[in-house]
Amino acid sequence: MRQLSVFNNVSLDGYFTSATNGVDWAYQADDPEWNAFIRANAKESGAIVLGRITYEMMVAWWPTAAAKEADPTTAGGMNASEKIVFSRSLRQSTWANTRFLASDPASAMRGLKQAAGPDMVILGSGTIVAQLADADLIDTYQFVLNPVILGAGRTMLEGVNGPRPLHLSETRTFRNGKVVMTYTRAP
Repeated sequence: MRQLSVFNNVSLDGYFTSATNGVDWAYQADDPEWNAFIRANAKESGAIVLGRITYEMMVAWWPTAAAKEADPTTAGGMNASEKIVFSRSLRQSTWANTRFLASDPASAMRGLKQAAGPDMVILGSGTIVAQLADADLIDTYQFVLNPVILGAGRTMLEGVNGPRPLHLSETRTFRNGKVVMTYTRAP
């Protein structure tokens, strides 16, 4: 069975986007060790799962010449990966290896997890994360805790019903103050 994970940035006060849906606070490239970590993640093969809003943000950057020049490793990984986008309004993409699903995310993900293919990771896409977490379809949660307080914004798991016990399986601290915490379903 294919595994589904989440990789998202969060602020110290628990938001994954600012009050204006901004995420620039999470992308400070001031640590060579952090940059190497991000590039290593981008090299891993797998399918990327996105909601429409995150897709529109990413397609505006990663396939561009500027992205390929600024960060060729990450751009190469993002552009080569399969992208599964949940959207009721989008149907076509200029970004290679992209397919759109208009169906219910939980129902579609049950089928995707059973199908042959690489493991999948959700990037951004808080609404999709919450829906799939509520359906108990996420195997691993990887959060990057950022040393910033936003004061307002969106929480990623809003609307999830009932507790979801998790097990802390790994932590990694970076000099720039970011801490990556990996959680798996509790046994």
